[in-house]
Amino acid sequence: MPSLPFGVARLDSILGGGAPPGNVVLLAGESGAGAREFLYTSAAMNALGHADAELFDLYYGDLPADAALPEEVHYISFTADTGAITREMGYTMADEIVDAAIGEIDFRDLSPEYFQLSPIPRDWYEDETASITELGDRGEYEDVLTAFGDYLSAHADDSLVCIDSVTDLVSMVDDDTEWSDVAMVMKGLKKAAYDWGGLILVLVNTDSITDREFGALTDAAGGTLQFTWESGGSQRARTMFVREFRGVLSRLESENIVRFETEIHEGGFDISDVRKIR
Repeated sequence: MPSLPFGVARLDSILGGGAPPGNVVLLAGESGAGAREFLYTSAAMNALGHADAELFDLYYGDLPADAALPEEVHYISFTADTGAITREMGYTMADEIVDAAIGEIDFRDLSPEYFQLSPIPRDWYEDETASITELGDRGEYEDVLTAFGDYLSAHADDSLVCIDSVTDLVSMVDDDTEWSDVAMVMKGLKKAAYDWGGLILVLVNTDSITDREFGALTDAAGGTLQFTWESGGSQRARTMFVREFRGVLSRLESENIVRFETEIHEGGFDISDVRKIR
């Protein structure tokens, strides 16, 4: 089967097209180090390939011979709505990319399910303030993990799915939701992804989880791309390290590639240099 492109042209070229179908890839990064920008770029570029072939060729170029665009692009957020995510994408890449791509991205805002049992006022995460009668008629939303699973079951086949972010699920852990529930969902996601045949990108902020939690998440993923800040003199640089990636890491190791220097420009997240073992 052809690979599914990440949407980062130089990375896809190095990997021979992108990721093997049926994979869950963890995008794990320090704050601001590029993991979120990678997620935005993947969603936008894969959607742009369907929306505007000319713009796609301008910002991405030709797809590798062994790669094929996913049939659909889905973006799941637990705490932000479509408008907020679109605005953030505009900070990462050129407006013309976002404007063209946004119509080909199916957004699922799970903030009503996520916040329903919290003390946060309902009008903070609802489009309109509902009356008491409307609330009674509508009833409560389903559990956020159930809603999350139902959406994936209905839409993940042969698709790129961007999940923003598992850090939000970890922060739910309390008397009602245990860490084991989150870990089990991630393990189930890995198993189901193989049958779905698409590519699932899962964002996580490593500053917000423990080493044990991070280890469990990497174990439940087929690949982990880790994004960090490195300091050299008076400057800091974003880097990406392929921590683990079944079926892909061996290709990189054969070329002695260990780390990528990255940048963010009008085309979104990109690789600016490749470091090899000396």
